[in-house]
Amino acid sequence: MELAHSLLLNEEALAQITEAKRPVFIFEWLRFLDKVLVAANKVDVKEKQKKLVDQLTGLISSAPGPPTRKLLAKNLATLYSIGDTFTVFQTLDKCNDIIKSKDDTPAYLPTKLAAVACVGAFYEKMGRMLGSSFPDTINNLLKALKSAESQGRGEILLSLQKVLNGLGGAAASCHRDIYKNARSLLTDRSMAVRCAVAKCLSELQNEAVFMWTTELENMATLCFKALEGSNYGVRVAVAKLLGTVMATALMPKQAAVMRQNVKRATLEEVLELMATGFLRGGSGFLKSGGEMLKGGASVSREVRVGVTQAYVVFVTTLGGQWLERNFATFLSHVLDLVSHPRATQTHVEAVYSRRCVSFMLRATLGSLLGEKAQIAAGKEICQAISKQMRAVEAVVNDLNGENKTGTADVSASQHVMVCALKELGSIVQSLSATSSPLIQEPSIGLLETVTSVLLHPSMAARLAAAWCLRCIAMALPYQLTPLLDRCAERINNLKSSPEAVSGYSFAMAALLGGVHQCPLGIPHSKGKLVVSIAEDLLRTAAQNSRLSLQRTQAGWLLLGALMTLGPSLVRYHLPKMLLLWRNVFPRSQKELEAEKARGDSFTWQVTLEGRAGALCAMRSFVAHCPELLTEDVIRRLMTPIECAMTMISHVPAIIKVHGAHLKASAAMVRLRLYDILALLPPKTYEGIFNALLRELVAEFTLTDNSSNTTTSLLRSLCHYDDSVLMGSWLQETDHKSIEDQLQPNSASGSGALEHDPSSIYLRVPVGEAIPGPLPLGVSVIDASVALFGVVFPHVSFKHRLQMLDHFAECIKQAKGVRQQSVQLNIFTAVLSALKGLAENKSTLGPEEVRKSALALVMGALDNSNPILRCAAGEALGRMAQVVGEATFIARMAQTSFDKLKSARDVVSRTGHSLALGCLHRYVGGIGSGQHLKTSVSILLALAQDGSSHEVQTWALHSLALIVDSSGPMYRGYVEPTLSLVLTLLLTVPPSHTEVHQCLGRCLGALITTVGPELQGNGATISTIRSSCLVGCAIMQDHSDSLVQAAAISCLQQLHMFAPRHVNLSSLVPCLCVHLCSSHLLLRRAAVACLRQLAQREASEVCEYAMSLAKKAGDGKNVANLNITETGLEGALFGMLDHETDRKLCSDIHDTLGHMLSSLAVEKLSHWLKLCKDVLAATTDVGGAVAFEVEKDEDSEKKDEMDDDIMFTGLGEDDKPKPSVAPRWVTRVFAADCLCRIILLCENADKAHFDLAAARSAKSKNPKGDLLVLHLSDLIRMAFMAATDHSNQLRMAGLQALEDIIKKFASVPEPEFPGHVILEQYQANVGAALRPAFSPDTPSDITAKACQVCSTWIGSGVVSDLNDLRRVHNLLVSSLDKAQAGKGSSSQLYSESATTMEKLAVLKAWAEVYVVAMKIKKEAEAKPDKTIRSGDEDEDDLGADVLPPDSLITLVQPELPSLSRLWLAMLRDYALLTLPAEFSSQLPPDGGAFYTPETIDTARLHYRGSWAPVLHAVALWLSSTGFGACEEKEEVSSKVPALHSGASSTAKTFEESVKDRIHLMLGVSIEFLCFPRPEEPIEHVMSCLQALSTLLESPCAKTHIAEDQLLAVELLNVLHRLLLTRDPPVIQLQVTAVVQETIRAALNHLQQQKNNKGKVKEGQIDSQLILGEGGETGELVPGSSLVFASMELLVFILVRHLPQLNTRVKESPSHVPMRPQRLPEESARLVANTVAILAELPSLCSPAGSMTILPTVLFLITGVLRETAVKTADNSVSTSVSAALQGIKTIITSPVARVDNLQTQWTALVRSSLASVLEDSQPDESRPDLDEISMLTAITLFLLSASNELVGVTVLQKGCMERFRNALNSSDPWVQARCYQLLLSVFQHSTRPLSTPYIHALAPLMVEKLKAVERSRPRTAAELQAVQEGIKVLENLVGMGEEKNLF
Repeated sequence: MELAHSLLLNEEALAQITEAKRPVFIFEWLRFLDKVLVAANKVDVKEKQKKLVDQLTGLISSAPGPPTRKLLAKNLATLYSIGDTFTVFQTLDKCNDIIKSKDDTPAYLPTKLAAVACVGAFYEKMGRMLGSSFPDTINNLLKALKSAESQGRGEILLSLQKVLNGLGGAAASCHRDIYKNARSLLTDRSMAVRCAVAKCLSELQNEAVFMWTTELENMATLCFKALEGSNYGVRVAVAKLLGTVMATALMPKQAAVMRQNVKRATLEEVLELMATGFLRGGSGFLKSGGEMLKGGASVSREVRVGVTQAYVVFVTTLGGQWLERNFATFLSHVLDLVSHPRATQTHVEAVYSRRCVSFMLRATLGSLLGEKAQIAAGKEICQAISKQMRAVEAVVNDLNGENKTGTADVSASQHVMVCALKELGSIVQSLSATSSPLIQEPSIGLLETVTSVLLHPSMAARLAAAWCLRCIAMALPYQLTPLLDRCAERINNLKSSPEAVSGYSFAMAALLGGVHQCPLGIPHSKGKLVVSIAEDLLRTAAQNSRLSLQRTQAGWLLLGALMTLGPSLVRYHLPKMLLLWRNVFPRSQKELEAEKARGDSFTWQVTLEGRAGALCAMRSFVAHCPELLTEDVIRRLMTPIECAMTMISHVPAIIKVHGAHLKASAAMVRLRLYDILALLPPKTYEGIFNALLRELVAEFTLTDNSSNTTTSLLRSLCHYDDSVLMGSWLQETDHKSIEDQLQPNSASGSGALEHDPSSIYLRVPVGEAIPGPLPLGVSVIDASVALFGVVFPHVSFKHRLQMLDHFAECIKQAKGVRQQSVQLNIFTAVLSALKGLAENKSTLGPEEVRKSALALVMGALDNSNPILRCAAGEALGRMAQVVGEATFIARMAQTSFDKLKSARDVVSRTGHSLALGCLHRYVGGIGSGQHLKTSVSILLALAQDGSSHEVQTWALHSLALIVDSSGPMYRGYVEPTLSLVLTLLLTVPPSHTEVHQCLGRCLGALITTVGPELQGNGATISTIRSSCLVGCAIMQDHSDSLVQAAAISCLQQLHMFAPRHVNLSSLVPCLCVHLCSSHLLLRRAAVACLRQLAQREASEVCEYAMSLAKKAGDGKNVANLNITETGLEGALFGMLDHETDRKLCSDIHDTLGHMLSSLAVEKLSHWLKLCKDVLAATTDVGGAVAFEVEKDEDSEKKDEMDDDIMFTGLGEDDKPKPSVAPRWVTRVFAADCLCRIILLCENADKAHFDLAAARSAKSKNPKGDLLVLHLSDLIRMAFMAATDHSNQLRMAGLQALEDIIKKFASVPEPEFPGHVILEQYQANVGAALRPAFSPDTPSDITAKACQVCSTWIGSGVVSDLNDLRRVHNLLVSSLDKAQAGKGSSSQLYSESATTMEKLAVLKAWAEVYVVAMKIKKEAEAKPDKTIRSGDEDEDDLGADVLPPDSLITLVQPELPSLSRLWLAMLRDYALLTLPAEFSSQLPPDGGAFYTPETIDTARLHYRGSWAPVLHAVALWLSSTGFGACEEKEEVSSKVPALHSGASSTAKTFEESVKDRIHLMLGVSIEFLCFPRPEEPIEHVMSCLQALSTLLESPCAKTHIAEDQLLAVELLNVLHRLLLTRDPPVIQLQVTAVVQETIRAALNHLQQQKNNKGKVKEGQIDSQLILGEGGETGELVPGSSLVFASMELLVFILVRHLPQLNTRVKESPSHVPMRPQRLPEESARLVANTVAILAELPSLCSPAGSMTILPTVLFLITGVLRETAVKTADNSVSTSVSAALQGIKTIITSPVARVDNLQTQWTALVRSSLASVLEDSQPDESRPDLDEISMLTAITLFLLSASNELVGVTVLQKGCMERFRNALNSSDPWVQARCYQLLLSVFQHSTRPLSTPYIHALAPLMVEKLKAVERSRPRTAAELQAVQEGIKVLENLVGMGEEKNLF
């Protein structure tokens, strides 16, 4: 391939390669040329131009394939436009001659087509430069057009389009000719030609004025005709043409109007024209009047769908502002369409027309209008509804029936209502909370209008109104409860009106069904209300025959809806429900028989409806409350179900007697029964299998059904990938909702609420806007097929065989169309059964069952219906999967092989080739290579069959399946397959898009098979790789969007395996262009690819996108690109406003997320501006929001810019239409991005949060960008979000605000020392929080705002009390709310929402209190700074310095009530954390803040807020002596909180203290035993801080000391916590708790000793046994506090100093570590640990302390050894000083004075000193040993344990050696410290100890001091050393004098 990369074609290389590879070589050269010509030097090009032209024109006659001719033409045109144009006319003539040629042979066709392509390219590129030659060219092309075959016609039209494009208005003289010739081809039988004509005419209408003036009507008629029998591509193209022409007729282009005096069409005329297409189709308008009145044949569906799309194009072309101005006209027009009798001739037609109109409204309103404009549109729709409703009421109230046409009006009005209400619901739902002005404005009266429709005579309108109410409640959850109440009240008041009962019950059911989407829920009492209404309706149904049907239906509908509220609510009503269900059905066979005998047709109708309703409620129960389905409940449900089964078999007889109108009700009963059985485990109804299967089989084989209804499930049961064969990819387009109605199976796309009212409360399927249950006839068959699949695996083999044989018989009996229907249904059922078998891992059965099944399936592989062939192939694969035997599979494969070798007809070749693919798909690599080889060779041969594109498509599709499923086994066939794929890509005409799509699938599968090998550099791999790239390039250039999408996904896979070889500089721009594609699948593919690229190479992707945008800006024509100066990220944000597809939006979110992660920190300003622009987009303007182009302070420039924008915005229509302002969903995403940016900056660089550092960095590098410099923007964004209409955005804004406060609270303001930068924003913060506390704010927002309040108050930003009060008052007001107790009157949300809000308030107060106490404590710890120097300071500081207790004064007044509420909350929490088995102990009426019904959700809220409350309560208890002062009040005041307090008011103070301690310890220990990994670290900290605070108070100390087991348990739990949680802060906090626990025990022990001492003075023995260890000294693990502490403390020490563990040293892998200074936190931890260790011996009896002392001393001396490291500033680390302190504490402990332990003690002291001496030995490996710390330790031993050490010469020698070394040290500081230590030894009172040292060391000192005379001290340190030495000498002289005095 490299040889192809040269400017001239390398003809030698071409001659050397094989014939087959030449086309690829040529194509590769053309590709290279295409890239290189644009970039090459013009001189080089001109030199070689002649040769190049010859080579290129030579290729024209070499019969190039479609992609080659396209590139060839492009290159020739480029060459002429760059080089000289002398020979262009020769080339043009040559092409024209080829086109004129009379040669019609297929072999010559490619040459002709290449010539046509070249002509098009020349004119497109050079246009008017080619001057007057165009009339000849055009005539030539038009002549050729008349005689050409379809491929030629397509190519000629494409060229004409290019000629027109290039020449613009210059070609006016030929416009009419082109129009006349092209016009007739709009109804060509080839769809590709129709598309080409539509595109050509679209180009023509840009200049040809007559098309949208005089010819307008003819154009419309032509388009309608073109739509008849069209496919999707044609519909899109023709709709675009029709819509554009109509839009141009209404608003002509300026230039064209200038040239000719044009009569404009009016809006009415244009709409009238479009309407004819919608209502009458392509039949024209010239039929006689009579025929019109008779209503003739209905309009073809394709035309209606096409015209619908044209309406959307029409409005989109005119733009959002036009729609805003003309919305009223447009709305009334489209609503008139759906009320026209022609549009609603049958029910299904009416549903289809409604779908079309809804699509028109949604596609225009939903995407073109901004939020404000949508609200205005909502008003219009509302007015239209009320106008219709008034008309209906007039007819209904017109009792005399004077108005004959009235009834027709009413039935027409229902369709108008459905469309209007559906759109209104969609608007409100998409606006969410932003729609509140629409709902609240009284002049509109939206709610009244919608509820009035609930009384409409037609059920469809009532259901639509109910649905609309559900949308309103979803958007504004505060409306949910009032709406429910209103409906309940109306139902009770209007019980006697059938419409009211039906309408209001629909509304209630819809609202209940929506509750699951409202996190805040509804009050629990509403459930009871619904049950009572439903019961009442069912009870009174029989009283009044006029109402009995409606009441029965309504009652059961409400109960079904109630079930969606879930088990927590249904649990309470289950017994009643079971009773109701039992009573609906007869109890026994006898009752059933009796029932049959009596009753008339009406009572039977009511009975059947009632039973269907009951079954429906049952189904809802089983679906929504699976937790309640116990064995017993299922057993009780089975009684009515079995009874219903028996009844079904009697129904045909009843229908015979009472008339066919009961059929529908009977079908409904069957549907409900099948539905519920499909949800229950089949084992539970084995008893009724036989009867059930009879019914099911009769259902889908249409035994009792005269109509040929087919199931809609076949699509979903076939494999998704097979859609290319069935055409169901249509479901993946933007037009899915209307294209559905053109699918072949019956009733597709005709879903409507009135087919099954129960769907109004069910969950809406993903991707649907509104539930659309299919008509009853189809639904029943669907349900029977689904249930058949569930039951089949549980049926005996004998019955399976019978059924399969019966199926074959049914198919044989049926004829014609009916046979097709029966066969489709049977196949779907068989597939469903096979799928069921596979899921249950069971087999199909013995040989005869298999045979029967195989015969059934094989018969359908030759069926003429492609869908059946697909199903048969799928069934075959599934069968192979279920049977799983090699012989059976071989037999199936062999059958297909034989058939394919012999068969010549398309049908069997396609069917059997798919069979091979499916076999491989389900058996994977088909166990053996021989099948693979045969399959591949056969399919490769079929794929080359150019005579039938259908065969090619199916063969290639199967090949792709085989490649996919064979994996590495396919590696040997990659090359031949790849070369076939390339050959076909180069030769198959582009109009056969299915073949190209399958080629794309094959290529993708091949890339996956080769996989990571693609990175290699071997010759074969390079060839494979370049072939793949060439394939992708061909597909990228294809005109069909799906083929382009396939190309992108292939490139995406290539990028995954071989990223270096995918050229991003060409791929990214291509993806950016596709982002604006009108095809959903292409946009999806582009975004999915960008998402993958952005993960690795975000910055490159953004750069390439920007360079593309710049090119577009330079005026080179880049088609509709929406990338502006905001780059790709801006374009993606913009897409979020328009796209509705879930997958697409989630991919966009991910892509932006990846870009943000890699780029936001570097390009901070850019990303912040992006977020700010999105958030700041006010919704004041309906249409555009102009982004600021330059951020420029110069206001004049700004003004100029505005003027420019203003004037250019007029007149010029071809400017891109302004986009809508970002919608709330996008704004929420932007707010989330803001939080992510803050987090990313935090992880990147601390300078982002330091203003001084940021400013200096900015001055050094002006391009650098730090977050703190944008603080005002951050605050502004958070403020905008927090005060928006949209609740989700407010939530995101508050979250951002909290993040900002947390991160910036401590950043100082360099210009005002002592202040922080956030202080200047306090007004903003207050203003952002205030709205969240207004009474109508939802609980979750208030809860979040409380959290922000406490963060703000606690952050210490604000120092002025008056400023703090603003925010503080918000919390005070919410505290009053929290004290209101349960069940306050006006409850909008569920009780758990109230719980959430109250707990949030308590948590916020707790956090504030904790901070206040911390400040107070710090202030008390500081020395008082009362004395001030001078007066002037006084003034400056006085204003800002806070008195230390200021914050506490804010909390103090609320403390009495707060403490009660906090304790009550902790009591609740303690009860809620009990394991399930204690649930009986929970109080029956709930706790202080939760109700028993909402206990599950309440648990989550408590879990989030208990920790700060626990800490606050601990602080409060310890500061008030366990609330001693509160006790009296508590008894008198009735707080709602304290249930326990109320029952036993007579508790003593001691008891209440005990209770509280137990509560606090219980909650803490329960949590610390098992902290969930997702618990935030703050909770663990709060809990530990609460414990240590609690243990500081004397009451708690005595309590825990008296109950030693409790203390041991606490320590064990803390030990476990240390094992699981790593952060040092937690470990430090744990040591604090341990310390308090040990101190408590010490105090207790001291008290005991004192008490004992008082009793028995003089008897020391009794004290010996006090303390742990008693007389024996044994410590029992599990009950010994000392043992538990040692375990925990040793763990901490070894964690930070692993060298302490002797085992580590002994292990062979141990590398000796040099002691080094510990980090600050670790040092503090070790110090705390050592301090506690040193206290432990005091807890033991003397014998006990001797047990632990060796360990303790070993650890302490170890710590000393490992941490005594010299530092530059000679400071002593905390751990060293703690170790020294510890040694002192231990050596001076009273144990030394116990007689009987003397020898042990002496040995211990001596060995400890020995190890210290050993550790302090000078050693080369430890040059940085801190000898002074070691000397200090030695001195401590000498001073404190003198008796044990006197006269031990070995130790004495060692000690003297160490002192000597220190005196000789070169470091004067060491000498100085050594002198100080020696002084204390010399002065020791025990002379025998000090004398030897004096004798040994004094002479050395004198020597050292004498030397000072020779070298004077040069530094302060040296001087100090001399002074210390002299001090020692003075003392020695003194001591000596004393001796000598005597």
